[in-house]
Amino acid sequence: MTRRLPTILHAFAWLCAGVMAVLPAAVHARDGAVPVIPQPAQVVTTEGRFTVDADTPIVIADREKATAGAAAYLSDLVARTRGLHLRVQRGPAPAHAIVLQRDPRAAVTQAEGYALDVTPGGIRISARDDAGLFHGAITLWQLLTPDAQHGPVTLATMQIRDWPRFAWRGLMLDSVRHFQSVAEVETLLDQMAQHKMNTLHWHLTDDQGWRIQIKRYPDLTRIGAWRTPPDAGKNGEPKRYGGFYTQDEIRDVVAYAAARHITIVPEIDMPGHAQAAVAAYPPLGVTGKRPEVSIDWGVNPWLYNVDDATFTFIDNVLDEVMALFPSTYIHVGGDEAIKDQWEASPAVQAKMRELGITGESALQGWFIDRIGQYLEKHGRKLIGWDEILEGDNLPADATVMSWRGIDGAIKAALLGHDVVLSPSPDLYFDHVQSDLPDEYAGRLGVKSLRDVYGFQAVPAVLGAEQAKHVLGVQANIWTEHIPTFAHVEHAAFPRLDALSEVVWSPPATNNWQGFLERLPAQFERYHAQHVNVADSAYAVDIRADRNLALATGRTTVTLANQVDAETIHYTLDGSTPTPESPRYAAPINVTLPATVRAATFAADGSQLAAPRERVLDRAALLSLSGDLLQNCRGADFRLRLQPLPDAKSAQPVYMVNVFDACQELPPTWMDGVARIHVEAVRLPRNFALAHEQKRVISRPSTTAFGELVVHADRCDGSVLASLPLPDPARSARNFDLDAALPAQRGEHALCLIYTAPVDGSLYAIGRLTLTP
Repeated sequence: MTRRLPTILHAFAWLCAGVMAVLPAAVHARDGAVPVIPQPAQVVTTEGRFTVDADTPIVIADREKATAGAAAYLSDLVARTRGLHLRVQRGPAPAHAIVLQRDPRAAVTQAEGYALDVTPGGIRISARDDAGLFHGAITLWQLLTPDAQHGPVTLATMQIRDWPRFAWRGLMLDSVRHFQSVAEVETLLDQMAQHKMNTLHWHLTDDQGWRIQIKRYPDLTRIGAWRTPPDAGKNGEPKRYGGFYTQDEIRDVVAYAAARHITIVPEIDMPGHAQAAVAAYPPLGVTGKRPEVSIDWGVNPWLYNVDDATFTFIDNVLDEVMALFPSTYIHVGGDEAIKDQWEASPAVQAKMRELGITGESALQGWFIDRIGQYLEKHGRKLIGWDEILEGDNLPADATVMSWRGIDGAIKAALLGHDVVLSPSPDLYFDHVQSDLPDEYAGRLGVKSLRDVYGFQAVPAVLGAEQAKHVLGVQANIWTEHIPTFAHVEHAAFPRLDALSEVVWSPPATNNWQGFLERLPAQFERYHAQHVNVADSAYAVDIRADRNLALATGRTTVTLANQVDAETIHYTLDGSTPTPESPRYAAPINVTLPATVRAATFAADGSQLAAPRERVLDRAALLSLSGDLLQNCRGADFRLRLQPLPDAKSAQPVYMVNVFDACQELPPTWMDGVARIHVEAVRLPRNFALAHEQKRVISRPSTTAFGELVVHADRCDGSVLASLPLPDPARSARNFDLDAALPAQRGEHALCLIYTAPVDGSLYAIGRLTLTP
């Protein structure tokens, strides 16, 4: 699809009237803002200009290796995205040059800060540390790429003084549930660097796989790195799923990140999420049994043992982890460790009595404290999810990552611990970005670009001293429903742009409209680097009154996007909208049949999102995707699931509630409807629900394999039809169900309930169609 973004960022860049044909693209600044994400702390502009062209060298003005690295990175980025090949040289700066220099007297004193000066004679970037100089180079690259064009760029003269708001500006990548190649991880690191993000939290072990080579324990990767998917070898599922990073690969990734001033913090989960480790070495577990590496998302019951041999194993693993990762922090997980196995184990209960511990939560606190002491002896610090607070004996220098909302961060800060805010669902990028039919798989509800931009990084209840414990903020990309790297990119971008401004820029510069004005240029940078950026924020949602249309043959269409910005153009005949098509200004009165197509455009006429389409005729209005069906009342959990857990596919997706297989068709004009047709699908029930299993609703069936029961109006209404389900062992994953319906008049809802056994497959509705 074509997604050409603005040739000139309309809010900030324009060409001087009368000389447009001879001047290169020009970047101006207005109201202290420049076309940069994240927005710098301070910008002062003057009346002069400076043009960067192919004759502008990048000069390394010191002997520092890191300065040379920043210069090379800048040169490469400008060449790839602007087509300008700027030579890099050392020595005295000639006229018309870009100068990079580490300078202990640089104007900005804050760590990672920089000064960037554009004068009529050249550009100078100076900083007191290597990271600051690199960040300054990134800002200059953005100034030099204000649009999708190639060639020279004219900048307004300006002074930028910039530094980060937070020391921890993080993104978590889950490589356990789905595995990314080294090249893909490095691609993500590049994009993080271009957003001035400085911490990659790398999730490397969990129930579904062990992804890091530990030479002392080879079975961790020989056995623990691989799982057998549901329906292995069928319908696009691999026969075996997994992979791991060798120690040499990890060293390469760590070095790649360090060159971009990003620290990688590894996560080795304990005491829960240990199933892959126990599958490799059963004595590490509580029961002595060997489980399979898990194929189930969610909370599995397998815990580490608490005997000396297990701690010896963990210490040895941590030794190899610390040798690979120079980060101050080592993440030990600590989350979702249900204590059933500890409670049932005589050996564990005896250990608790020996230690004088009266509860399993306190035992987890003792466990985490034991690990924290080991890390401290080796000059490292423990960080874990907020459950590590529950044992009440957390090491004094431990840092808490708050994911169950922000309460963990508040409690930790009040207790004097440093904190990183990473709350669910606010900053969980596995949540979908829109509820449009073409959105990728993921969790609901929607966490939009605007939601992320509005995140409040410091809880209001914290006083000034307590707020100093907030190290920063992190978003998480959990990959249960993100099987490919293209999906990772779709989940991350452009929401990472919003997060980068939250964690870098001063709160006083926060301006949603200003951010939107700077975003189209960033989309062009993504496209130049072949990043699969989501256009969800600009996608047009086409809505119509279905029942009015069915009853009268006419309806009212409304068009909107998430950002309430830019211009929507539309057509009613199915043709592709252009800036010359009608502009949407108010709801549109439409006579059926019609095919509405709409797209969002910038002020200069360039397209910001792919066109979306809706067909409006009787057949289409009586045929709804399962995505548009609603959960039955009282059931608020929803997932958009891909067909198979480990297949490399993004579409189709199916709306599923793993607790209650009940959905409702909204009230629909039923005059003339005589039959129902359902495109049904059977999906793996690969969810470990632990203590939440009791929430799963089981309904009795009347046929061998269950049925889809259709109720009138309410879920306790009269039964209109009962459609038997086929034998799972002898039928395809996708199948059709048909039945006659009693005649109804006017508007009626339908409640559709699968009665299949809850210890078998999940069933979903791909499409529901009502016919004469």
